[in-house]
Amino acid sequence: MQTIDRLQLESRLENICQQGCQQVRRIIAALDTGDEIPETHGLNQSERAALLAELKQIMAVYGDVCRI
Repeated sequence: MQTIDRLQLESRLENICQQGCQQVRRIIAALDTGDEIPETHGLNQSERAALLAELKQIMAVYGDVCRI
C-alpha cells in the first residue's frame, strides 16, 4: 500500500486551484482518463487518486458552471 504525502498533495492542490476553474476541470478530466499531466509528475498512484478526489470535491461546490 502506498502512503500519501499530505504536504505535497496540499501544495499541488493549491497550485492547481490557482489555475482557474476551467483548467481545474481539464485536469480532472485528464486524471479521470488516467493521463499523465505535469501537475501530477512524481506523485504515486494513491496520491494521484487522492488529488483527483479532492479536486472533484472542491469543484462540486461550483456545479457544472465556471463563473468568472
